[in-house]
Amino acid sequence: MSKDLEAHIWEALKTVQYPGMSRDIVSFGFVRKLDVTGGTVTVELEMSTHNPEAAEQVRTAVVEAVRAVDGVTAVEAKLRVQQPPNRGASAQRAVARDPGLLPGVEHVVAVASGKGGVGKSTVSANLAVRMAQLGLRVGLLDADIYGPSMPMMFGITERPRTDGQTLQPFDKYGVKVMSLGFMVEIDTPVIWRGPMVMRALEQMLGQVEWGELDYLIVDLPPGTGDAQLTLTQKVPLSAAVIVTTPQDVALIDARKGLAMFRKVNVPVVGIIENMSGFACPHCGETTHVFKHGGGERTAEVVGTAFLGSIPLDPAIVAGGDSGEPIVVTQTEGVHADAFESICEAVIAEVRRGQKPTLRIV
Repeated sequence: MSKDLEAHIWEALKTVQYPGMSRDIVSFGFVRKLDVTGGTVTVELEMSTHNPEAAEQVRTAVVEAVRAVDGVTAVEAKLRVQQPPNRGASAQRAVARDPGLLPGVEHVVAVASGKGGVGKSTVSANLAVRMAQLGLRVGLLDADIYGPSMPMMFGITERPRTDGQTLQPFDKYGVKVMSLGFMVEIDTPVIWRGPMVMRALEQMLGQVEWGELDYLIVDLPPGTGDAQLTLTQKVPLSAAVIVTTPQDVALIDARKGLAMFRKVNVPVVGIIENMSGFACPHCGETTHVFKHGGGERTAEVVGTAFLGSIPLDPAIVAGGDSGEPIVVTQTEGVHADAFESICEAVIAEVRRGQKPTLRIV
């Protein structure tokens, strides 16, 4: 009977959702322990959030859901709320890396995603170009070894110049760009093991003449593999930005990517929600193809900033395919406004979390 009762209680807990989210607290991992003794039930909850009121709402909902289960006579829900890591403190710890790499770069910002297909490279390209349009000195490193996108997105087909020791990055739209895609044939697959991936990334960091930059945007491959670990171990990262789409399957992976950066003491300054909704150019009505608001709610749950949302539009895809990012072809409009807002939010979060005196020289 006890086992059956416990199973019914777990099913009841799966009906409780975090406020504003479509997933339940069991799948989120908020239920740390369940104890059933006779008809007395004790549920231990643990979550990391800047919103203690939402956590208390969860606790209340748990008590109500469990009390409604037949056979339950008493319920106690114990709640432990942890404050997410302080971004400023993480930034200071993250600077203790290889001082020989990127000596002239003020801030290194990694753009990451937990899974592929969320438009991370498109966001990286437009973010870098928009920063340059604001008058900043910007570089963009395509660190996606297996699937480099920047040659196509910037319309660059030549090979980089070299003196035998260092590589010269391309300069386009005011951004210094480097990618492994400039050095391999477009149809040649990169079949490398971890050590080769790490060595290639170290070379693109240390043997490229980046010069003096305010920001180096690093477009990481999806997931949490060798490239991400190499970057966090070798480079003084100022921040990481997570790109996701609104649906739950993407948000789950976004949380994993965020957790990886926090484990290696890299401050995650925020989440960007891409493909947020499609605004019909004829009637003006917005259709949320992949749901809506998941990125903002996830940012609240994990205790980081929501940097903004980017609408879904074929023009963004066309710009990437033609080598002209949309912030170049459309300097005004909803997309330009979205990228400008996100760009300013990233800059503000980085400056808030890291003081200029932390620069490696």
